[in-house]
Amino acid sequence: MQDDVRHGSRGASLSSYSAFAPRPQPVGRRRSAAFRPDLMDRLLQARATTFLLGMLFLASVGLYGAVRGGQYDVFVAANGSPLDTAARTLGFGLDMVTIAGAQGLAETEVLATAGISNRTSLPFLDIAEVRDRLRQIPLIKDVSVRKLYPDRLLIEITEREPFAIWQKEGKLLVVATDGTPIQELNDQRFTDLPFVVGQGANARVGEFLKIVESAGDLRTKIRAGVLVGERRWTLKMTTGLDVKLPENDPEGAVAQFAQLARESRLLDKDLVSIDLRVPGRMYARLTEEAAAVRAEAFARFRKKGGPT
Repeated sequence: MQDDVRHGSRGASLSSYSAFAPRPQPVGRRRSAAFRPDLMDRLLQARATTFLLGMLFLASVGLYGAVRGGQYDVFVAANGSPLDTAARTLGFGLDMVTIAGAQGLAETEVLATAGISNRTSLPFLDIAEVRDRLRQIPLIKDVSVRKLYPDRLLIEITEREPFAIWQKEGKLLVVATDGTPIQELNDQRFTDLPFVVGQGANARVGEFLKIVESAGDLRTKIRAGVLVGERRWTLKMTTGLDVKLPENDPEGAVAQFAQLARESRLLDKDLVSIDLRVPGRMYARLTEEAAAVRAEAFARFRKKGGPT
């Protein structure tokens, strides 16, 4: 009985030992204790980062070479900037430009001044720069620019209105109400506008128009106003007569001249100029022909015993 127990206990001890003892591993299947999956991921990420940095370096070297060699400028001239090219590829090109309020300006002039072309993209268009460029056009008084995504642009223009023609240094310029020169006179559209001459006359057109209105029905005979010394006006009449006005109260002097012209038919006489610069007086100058005729008549009168 005791032998059976001892053998049983030994058997239990052996079986327990064999169950918990380490078992030999087959050769070639042992797994290295140094292997870690997270370490491998970091290694792959580092290699990918190194690859990307290398590609960026090569791209920057290529871009630098293209800039130095001129190929980049050629690309930009043909396709626009890389950013514009990418935006157009994504559907944000500039496919439609609406220009409102332009009467005297051609659309081609507006687009060219704004720097807008088929190479432009909407996201990278600087609308502040577009406004500043368009405001450099003298005819434009104000302008607003709005983006309408994904591919439209709205340009609203307020133009200056032609107000008068100003002769400066031999050139004829159309000016606005504030005296800003708008454009050169190159057609017949503005020939009926008031005509002023002289330094600073463009900024005093309103003053000239008041003088013209003071002439009443004689205002249609006034061809132009010449500002002399930036102080006073001389009226050029359609008959060739010059009417010199005083610096103070030129409207009153013109009204006086208009009355005398109606009563004495001054515009039908051989006069070169009428001087109204002295208040209450009028000095008339004859044409050379009329002066010669008058001198001859006066000489004959004296020969006949007239007063000396």
